[in-house]
Amino acid sequence: MKARKTAEKAAVKLRTSRVLVLVDESNVISSAWAAKRSMEWMKLRDFFCDETRGRELIEMVVYVGLPPAMPVWQTEREKKNKFVHWLRANGFLVVTKDGSPGEEGHYKSNVDVMMAIDAMELSAAMKPDVVILVTGDADFAYLALQLRRSGIRVEVASVAANLGSALKSSGNEVIDLAPLLATFEPMTVRQK
Repeated sequence: MKARKTAEKAAVKLRTSRVLVLVDESNVISSAWAAKRSMEWMKLRDFFCDETRGRELIEMVVYVGLPPAMPVWQTEREKKNKFVHWLRANGFLVVTKDGSPGEEGHYKSNVDVMMAIDAMELSAAMKPDVVILVTGDADFAYLALQLRRSGIRVEVASVAANLGSALKSSGNEVIDLAPLLATFEPMTVRQK
């Protein structure tokens, strides 16, 4: 009987958690900029799915808002498309949305609804043990609760300054990205 319990404990320790990571690109980029750091996507991915912690990455989906498809935005749009190509070439699943012109030379491309729908659909299809929402946007609080009601562990990854209180209390755990961002390369003037 004792040997059986020991074997069961060892099996539990060896169990790998399947992880689905969903990233609100503009939110995480804002956090990196606020910390005056370059965004290091490979380090971010490795941070969430460290095999020594028993975590297997199923998929990392990055939601990217594109500048409007208008001549005035062409240069910035080409730069953003190169970034999207780099993400895809490095194994990230990328979902894009065309933006619309906003105030004072800015554009808006809200990816929240797409990210929420995908979170539910991908979770149903892929059956992750853990979903990590990389955003501080409080609009995702209800999504976190719905995923938890489905039996999925939800971790919210953000920096404290960008983390909405409703989202903070909706996940099983909050992962502070500030220590990780501090390890990223300092931002150069050209990147700003």
